[in-house]
Amino acid sequence: MRILVTNDDGIHSPGLRLLYQFALELGEVDVVAPESPKSATGLGITLHKPLRMYETDICGFKVVATSGTPSDTVYLATLGLEKKYDLVLSGVNLGDNTSLQVIFSSGTLGAAFQAALLGIPAIAYSAHIEQWDEVLNDREALRIMSAVVKATAEFVARRGMPTGVDVISVNFPRRLRRGVAARLVKAAKLRYAQQVERRTDPRGVSYFWLYGKDLEPERDTDVYVVLKEENIAVTALTLNLNVLDAERAADLRSLKELVDYVNQSI
Repeated sequence: MRILVTNDDGIHSPGLRLLYQFALELGEVDVVAPESPKSATGLGITLHKPLRMYETDICGFKVVATSGTPSDTVYLATLGLEKKYDLVLSGVNLGDNTSLQVIFSSGTLGAAFQAALLGIPAIAYSAHIEQWDEVLNDREALRIMSAVVKATAEFVARRGMPTGVDVISVNFPRRLRRGVAARLVKAAKLRYAQQVERRTDPRGVSYFWLYGKDLEPERDTDVYVVLKEENIAVTALTLNLNVLDAERAADLRSLKELVDYVNQSI
């Protein structure tokens, strides 16, 4: 099995190296990722300037860096390098990607969605943490994260993406400890109350900062499971936004079997 690993935090992200290490036991792994952080780029692709690619070695970690967005990397790896992949894994993102509000702007999910558009099964992984030391210095957290990545990837590789599902999003809570469980839940609509703050620079010219304030999460959603329950949220996503073009219903049985398989692996 050939696997493409990418992210939106850039080639120097510890989360990218972790995902690569987790995936190594599953097959042949290529790493193609942005040369610098490209968070919140969503499904954006680069059309107004040329894209560059180059191989680099980061302390023994060999990757192909690109000047483009996470979405660009998927096209560069498949069409640019003319390679075929059985599975695309995106992450592990620094910070959760819960709620539709965040999913639509996420570069991590953007790469996964672009892979799905090409017909390649894709899984995105994100962690509700602020610094990677929270995971890297915790042996139990690394064990659980590794088990979840391997279980989800193995399940999809062996059985294919469940009917009606294009992308699977996995969000880890801040603390991964014994007893943590994976739950199959929908994405909340909102994660933050969007805010805009106006400021003035030293020359008297106005500028703005965009930011968000946490909202109280709705029960049985990815936000609630990760932030309140401190469990692992598994969210099945579809690319079809058409109201008048309803496709086959999602295979809930297979999704539940996937989550059961993950919980058995933890």
